[in-house]
Amino acid sequence: MSPSRHPIIATLTLLLATFAQAPAQSGDLSIDPTLAAQIATIPAIDNHAHPTLSPPAYATDRNFDALPVDNMEPYTDPVGMRPDLAKLHDAWQTLFHFNGQPPLDAAGLTQLEAARESIRTKQGTNYSAYILDKSNIATMLANRVAMGVGVQSPRFRWVPYVDTLLFPLDNSALAAATPDRKQFFPLEDALRKKYLQQVGLKALPPTLDAYLKQLVIPLLEQQKANGAVAEKFEIAYLRSFGFDDVPQPEAARIYATLLHRPHPNEAQYKRLQDFLFRYIAAECGRLNLPVHLHTTAGGGGYFSIAGDNPLLLEPLFNDPRLRHTNFVLLHGGWPFVHEIGALLQKPNVYLDLSQQSLMISPRTMSAWLREWLELYPEKILYATDAYPYSSSMGWEEAAWIANRNLRESLGIALTGMLRDNEITDTRATELANMLLHQNAESLYKF
Repeated sequence: MSPSRHPIIATLTLLLATFAQAPAQSGDLSIDPTLAAQIATIPAIDNHAHPTLSPPAYATDRNFDALPVDNMEPYTDPVGMRPDLAKLHDAWQTLFHFNGQPPLDAAGLTQLEAARESIRTKQGTNYSAYILDKSNIATMLANRVAMGVGVQSPRFRWVPYVDTLLFPLDNSALAAATPDRKQFFPLEDALRKKYLQQVGLKALPPTLDAYLKQLVIPLLEQQKANGAVAEKFEIAYLRSFGFDDVPQPEAARIYATLLHRPHPNEAQYKRLQDFLFRYIAAECGRLNLPVHLHTTAGGGGYFSIAGDNPLLLEPLFNDPRLRHTNFVLLHGGWPFVHEIGALLQKPNVYLDLSQQSLMISPRTMSAWLREWLELYPEKILYATDAYPYSSSMGWEEAAWIANRNLRESLGIALTGMLRDNEITDTRATELANMLLHQNAESLYKF
């Protein structure tokens, strides 16, 4: 089947073309129709998402996140992720042949779930790949604790979590800081116990040197051998950025002194975490595993937005010992969109568009996307942050909507550059291919 006759591509081309009807004029945000058609046909590499497993494993799957956000106290959702989002209708209709109008009442949600279940039953273990096909995503980096049925290479590439390695001491005081962290730290403690078992340990080693040699290094090497293409830190949910350069002898004294003490000194514990972060980042560089970092205002009413400022990471990027480690700043750093763009001048720093592609409108996001494309186009990665957010928006709807938003935003940004004579038609096509898949291919060496 030719690209122009493929039903998914044809639909996306039509959607993008609706923004290409008005004549060009000052402030015009319509999309060049030829460029829109080209953008619609390019299969994407999704740098960051949380897909759930295919049937029959999906029903009990909780490995889609080390720190699930679905049980936190209520907080204010952005408009783009609320159950009355109009685009949900198009996603439901395309993915599940369900014609309900958001927001759905209890009966409507029951009907939606029945429609989903019908597709799950029909697709079976191919269900997760079916969602990728419907969203024009060739490959999705799956940020999960573990892979499983239907979420496997080559369509899905694994990005596991390593935050728990930063917190080997008693975390009860850290957990008491906010209701969110009270929920999160026990999950990290449980994951660390799992990691200990995976490398054949029954307890934490007595010294820092043993901790590094018997747990940290073997775990990273094991994950790499099992297919990991990067390592993920959700550290912004657990503490602020800002990692001091701590000498290993100091970190070793802190570890040995405080390992079995309740409520370790907070300042000393932070110093140990700081050392461990740099050490793990350096090991990731040795193993050719890019480091993924959450960098946007995160979920939850207690998330520290100020502590998530990506400029706090600059000393890491300026550390010559870490220049062999590639860092990928997930979610584009909102609200610090200009600051994060400036960090792309560092040779080992990239950013992706995950979550922004859901919660920020294409018109708004296109402004800073254009800024980044004008400055560092080889450093920007397509991404959705597809996640099981709610009964109305599962990872499936999130992937489909984010894909649509992101391609529209890209079309607006590139069309503006064309009309301002900054780039040629040929260069516009090159940039579209770079953002949608070539930059990721180069970074991960697929």
